[in-house]
Amino acid sequence: MPTIQEVKAYLAQKGVQVWEFDQWTPTSELAARAVGCSVGEIAKSILFLVGDRPVVVVTCGDRKVKGSLLKKAVGLTGKVRLPKEDEVIRHTGYAPGGVCPFLLPDRVTVVIDSSMRRFPRVYAAAGNDRSAVPITVDRLLEITGGLEASVCPPPNDGSQGTV
Repeated sequence: MPTIQEVKAYLAQKGVQVWEFDQWTPTSELAARAVGCSVGEIAKSILFLVGDRPVVVVTCGDRKVKGSLLKKAVGLTGKVRLPKEDEVIRHTGYAPGGVCPFLLPDRVTVVIDSSMRRFPRVYAAAGNDRSAVPITVDRLLEITGGLEASVCPPPNDGSQGTV
C-alpha cells in the first residue's frame, strides 16, 4: 500500500506538490471545504469492477459515473459494480476515502472523465484521507497514463449514474 510519503516523493519528482490538511478529506464535500474550492473541482477517484477488471474513474465531485458509458469507454463487458472495502484495498493499494490515481498497480485501468475540463485545476487525493493534489487535467492524464473519456452525463440530463 503506497504511503502518503511515497506519493509525495513520486509527485515531487514530476514537479507536482501535495497538500496535507488537519481536516478530513475522504468525501468530495469535505475535501472541497479543506481546499477552499467547489465540490466540482474535487477530482474524486472511484474504483469500479467491470466484470472482474478494476477500473479507477477520476471525475468531478459533483458528477456520477454511468456504467454503460464506462463500459463503452474501456471496451469491456460485464456488470459494473462498486467493490467492497477489502476489494478496493486489494486492487488499488489504498483504503476507501484515500484512493488516488497515482502509483496504482499496472493492472488497474485509469479513466479521466472529460467533465473535469470545466476547471483550470482540479484537486485529486494523494493516497490518504487528509490530502489534495492541485493539478491540471492534462498533467493528470500525463502522470497517470489515463484514458480521457466522457463517463459522466451532465447532472441535468435525467440519467441515473452509478456513483
